[in-house]
Amino acid sequence: MVQVSSPVLYVNSASGNDSAAGTQAAPFKTIARALQQIRSGTTIQLSAGTYDTTSGETFPLFIPAGVTVIGNESNKGNGILVRGGGTYLSPTWAGQNVTFRLDTNAQLRGVTVTNPNTRGTGAWAESTAPTIANCTFTGSQREGVYATGTANPIVSDCVFTQNNGNGIAITRNAKGELRRNVCQNTGFGIAVSDNSAPLIIENRLFENRSGIVVSNSARPVLRGNTIERNTETGISVIGSAIPNLGSSQDPGGNIIRDNTDVDVENATNVTIASAGNQINPSRVRGVIDFIVSQVPTPSPTPTPAPTPSPTPTPAPTPTPTPIPTPTPTPIPLPTPTPIPLPTPTPTPTPTPIPIPTPTPTPTPTAGITDIRGHWAEAFIQSLVTRNLITGFPDSTFKPENSLTRAQFAAIIAKSFNLPLKQPGTNFSDVPSNFWAAEAIAKANRMGFITGFPDGTFRPGLNLTRTQAIVALVSGLGLSGGTPNTLALYSDRAQIPSFATDRIATATQQRLVVNYPNVSQLRPLQEITRAEVTTFIYQALVATKQAPAIASIYIVNPDTAIAGGFTDVTNHWAKDFILGLSGQDLIQGFADGTFKPDAPMTRAQYASVIAKAFNPAPRRNGLNFPDVPGNFWAKSAIEQAYRAGFISGFPDGSFKPNQNITRLQLVLSLVSGFNLSPADPNILAVLDDRTAIPQSFQDRVAAAARADLIVNYPNQKQFNPNQAASRADVSAMVYQTLLRDGRVAAVDSGYILNA
Repeated sequence: MVQVSSPVLYVNSASGNDSAAGTQAAPFKTIARALQQIRSGTTIQLSAGTYDTTSGETFPLFIPAGVTVIGNESNKGNGILVRGGGTYLSPTWAGQNVTFRLDTNAQLRGVTVTNPNTRGTGAWAESTAPTIANCTFTGSQREGVYATGTANPIVSDCVFTQNNGNGIAITRNAKGELRRNVCQNTGFGIAVSDNSAPLIIENRLFENRSGIVVSNSARPVLRGNTIERNTETGISVIGSAIPNLGSSQDPGGNIIRDNTDVDVENATNVTIASAGNQINPSRVRGVIDFIVSQVPTPSPTPTPAPTPSPTPTPAPTPTPTPIPTPTPTPIPLPTPTPIPLPTPTPTPTPTPIPIPTPTPTPTPTAGITDIRGHWAEAFIQSLVTRNLITGFPDSTFKPENSLTRAQFAAIIAKSFNLPLKQPGTNFSDVPSNFWAAEAIAKANRMGFITGFPDGTFRPGLNLTRTQAIVALVSGLGLSGGTPNTLALYSDRAQIPSFATDRIATATQQRLVVNYPNVSQLRPLQEITRAEVTTFIYQALVATKQAPAIASIYIVNPDTAIAGGFTDVTNHWAKDFILGLSGQDLIQGFADGTFKPDAPMTRAQYASVIAKAFNPAPRRNGLNFPDVPGNFWAKSAIEQAYRAGFISGFPDGSFKPNQNITRLQLVLSLVSGFNLSPADPNILAVLDDRTAIPQSFQDRVAAAARADLIVNYPNQKQFNPNQAASRADVSAMVYQTLLRDGRVAAVDSGYILNA
């Protein structure tokens, strides 16, 4: 990230002193001391060394909201070891032994963590939403990272190895995102239990006991993972759990192969759907439905909801049993009192009661017993009072349960009475006596929902958040919003391409409600009953049928207009800047400005590269004499250098505070992404082509051919020797992300058309 004027405290376990000032010249000795001095926004920079009780640490170490503890992200914390743990009384799991405990918006980056204590866990997130990135978790007696309660962590680009229990454990009602992690030789790679539903994407899990174990009523979403060479199974599914392994419109893209026992074991009594994965059917135990992907082509105008995810997921069991931690063998998830791991045999799932029923009996608001203090309580109360949604006969609402397509259609039919836009569809799997047949027909004819290409409706399938949003925008015929609006979401890259325009519209119309992190859309996760209630209520507000309810979880589109920056509203690069800042890939300054026209130093640029691309190394590192070990951007410079984005000078220096030129910026992106040279004649469109050294023209041409070059104020003037501004860097880095499909296109007249 770009250097920001935020306080930094320095810690050095070897040379520091807890009576010192915590400055670069006079660092603290312990992390514990630094944590006593912080305020929100503080960064604690760790020097190489070991931080344990011998050096004076007191565990567990609690990282408050807005505080970052950082070591060296470029090498995953190699040489910066935090070892030890202390007692933490967990509200959901009683006494635990934990190294780090993280609050919402706390960050742990570039650190190696070991907890050798009995039942020791490296990092613990309980009903919080922290970020853990580029760390190594090794040698813990139980797992590296544990998320429980309603936790919603982001765990990315970490290495988990030689932990006795699990690499990562997700339990209770936790969600979150596990992206690009490596789990090797670490018990179970990832264990998911209870009602948890994380997004598990682009991870590598190999040489573990099992790659992923999914148990109880868990519903993780798996995309693009490689799971291979584990000593037992690739994926084991037990209890009433159902992992989402892809759908016709959203292929899984997982590679599951060469595991010793079987690649996928389904020990439940429910068929698991697999679409778009590399799985050998002969290497499967249990019932797996291999689905051929059928991706529909959506209409550019509001249309019925797109093909939904065909994963047949029943409602979670009412009282899931937590999976314990038996000793000494590693297991999925711990309990305070170890009990035997259930045998992987099919477990009957209690039949859920469909809500709403053909003739639902509304439960009075005051009679619902499980929404008091819930984040969506006001929304639920309002719709129950209006008789648009009902509770269960046992006076519960079950706000965290999933919602089926039939249940969603029933709510839609009761909530809206709009003109019928289209003829009805006779769905082959919706008989006339089906309890929701009339509601499905009405919702379909109003334009909210449609069926599958094979003529089915699949009423029992659970709905995703994207499908619910698209259905509401389509049925109500809403408009407004631009792709830039999506900069509000840190996980915008996960939004399916067919849904970007409508999610932008829903955001502009304030239909979207995100709990617990308003910046995380979680587009691929199944929607809960509470979330559906908020979306429906906000749709009523948008159509002036209900008064607004104040909630900090309603996404405010106005914050995307200036991205929180006071000086980019009318700037030529506004859309590029907001696109990056919305994904936390670039930051502004403490005074609320972005300073788009200020030059960017080589150190700041290296930081942007490390943050935006997290590039893998292609060459050995180099120690620059003018980049000391405690320099704020040392790890980013090392990562950018090893990945081939940036090099030093002939005298061996890096010159971190020297401004980067526009030519250097373009050559860096071409080199880092190894773009093939192009015909220099492409550059004939430039008025100042001759100012580009002849030896570099083929590489600048490669950037032009890839639409990476953005020239302001004159598209035909490259100005190669001019210092690259923060706006220039934002625009060209954004265009590079666009090339990889990570962002939406920006309509700008300054992108060079070569």
